[in-house]
Amino acid sequence: MGVLFGGKSGEHEVSLLSAQSVIRALDKSKYEVVPIGITKEGRWITQGDPMKALTGGLVTMEDLVGSPPVVEPEPAPGLPAVAPRRELIPGVHAEGIPEVDVIFPVLHGPFGEDGTIQGLLELAGLPYVGAGVLASAVGMDKAVMKDVFRAHGLPVARYIVVLRREWERDPEGVMGRVEREIGFPCFVKPAHLGSSVGVSKVKDREDLPAALAEAARYGRKMLVERAIPAAREIEVSVLGNEDPIASVPGEVIPAGEFYDYAAKYLDDRTQLVIPAPLDEALSERIRTLALEAFRAIDACGMARVDFLLSRETGELVINEINTIPGFTAVSMYPRLWEASGLPYSALLDRLIELALERHADRQRDAIAYEGLTWLSTVRSDGAGPGGAGEGPSSP
Repeated sequence: MGVLFGGKSGEHEVSLLSAQSVIRALDKSKYEVVPIGITKEGRWITQGDPMKALTGGLVTMEDLVGSPPVVEPEPAPGLPAVAPRRELIPGVHAEGIPEVDVIFPVLHGPFGEDGTIQGLLELAGLPYVGAGVLASAVGMDKAVMKDVFRAHGLPVARYIVVLRREWERDPEGVMGRVEREIGFPCFVKPAHLGSSVGVSKVKDREDLPAALAEAARYGRKMLVERAIPAAREIEVSVLGNEDPIASVPGEVIPAGEFYDYAAKYLDDRTQLVIPAPLDEALSERIRTLALEAFRAIDACGMARVDFLLSRETGELVINEINTIPGFTAVSMYPRLWEASGLPYSALLDRLIELALERHADRQRDAIAYEGLTWLSTVRSDGAGPGGAGEGPSSP
């Protein structure tokens, strides 16, 4: 079982915390953990103790699993066997990459949750936990994600997209557009980042330049979104492939004005209320919308769907979907499943089963079209079965 963590992202540290929780919770009688770390510069660490290297020695693999990391694991009992490999990418030798049966990418944000790692693992033919390339990419891009939700008739807050170059060239024009189309208060966010990194709540025009400048630090595309009045933050965990299921909803009561990075990971005053205090009909509606959002982006494996519910108007919107949700000790995704009757360790087992199930299904895909088998007979001079430069002859 390869656990992939770290990465070139503003959520690097969150990934390390999530990975530590995952590694601790994996059933060591079933899995031998193979740690694979990625530095902030993008260098892969496959030998020694990657966790120790990335945490500056504060956390070691021995702390997490009780013994030094094993680099050549056997397949987990009872799980489908997958051919071992020494190369992460077929045909490209990667010194120190151990044999693994499945990868658990515990990566958040760009170069981990956005389809890039998923594409690499697809090329390598490796089963992996979580959404595929398309769903990962759509789920990471807040603007495209909301476009898809809106196309499926799902409720989202009013939003516009602002490009960094647009902001730099015409700041007055951008601010005027925000005032006309969105108004205040609003939220300004990097379009390709999670964990509320770079997110600001803007109450008036005066605060807008600083918020746009902060979001622009993290990427070329930004999202400006209408603030839902007196919003409650409701979250639902989704699990499955073709037939996903939804957990009980939970509510986040942030320590600050909204659920920013500090409230999520640094301030112990933030409260997670599970299950959320909702009437039965509203709870069921939220769970149904979570499943619809999951299917709308063609997700699989896991996702956490976040909602905003106005205390003043009762308006309910989908805020976003996270295809690799946090797995720290205080993260909502595992805690919601715990409250729904699925303990953390069993949840990890199920995610691995889903990864192998999806990989096996992908193996059924045809990779050749029988109607084009004549191409294999084309001569070096370009002449095909029907003569020089021709395709198959017509009847």
